[in-house]
Amino acid sequence: MARTVQGKLDASGSRFAIVISRFNSLISDRLLAGALDALERHGAAADDIMVVWVPGSFEIPLAAKKLALSRQYDAVICLGALLRGDTPHFDHIASVVTRGISAAGLESAVPVVYGVLTCNTVEQAIDRAGLKSGNKGFDAAMTAIEMVQVLKQL
Repeated sequence: MARTVQGKLDASGSRFAIVISRFNSLISDRLLAGALDALERHGAAADDIMVVWVPGSFEIPLAAKKLALSRQYDAVICLGALLRGDTPHFDHIASVVTRGISAAGLESAVPVVYGVLTCNTVEQAIDRAGLKSGNKGFDAAMTAIEMVQVLKQL
């Protein structure tokens, strides 16, 4: 039978950094509340969580990379909200942020989790930050917890 590696949802003893965009704070604040709820429900101590605010989503990857490379955190959770406008600006920013977050995780070998909403409307973002579609900040924190546990086994 094949050996199976699977992460437990236990955050106790692990350290987490959350990088969060101040832009669209109506949404970001809700994502942060969801992430903190998930971490604390699964055993993370408040002293083991660092929250780093950055101006906008564009700045998330740089802060995430610096935190991941510091080796002080077992995972970095990236949260923000990008809302489509009337220009192609949204597409450029969403693409750069996505690639940057991915690169930070691959370069550091630390889980850097994508919790940046990319929505067409503010209503969609609100739904994904705690209403109809759950809270994607909570989901991102759960992914971080699980990935920390998976990597400990590899």
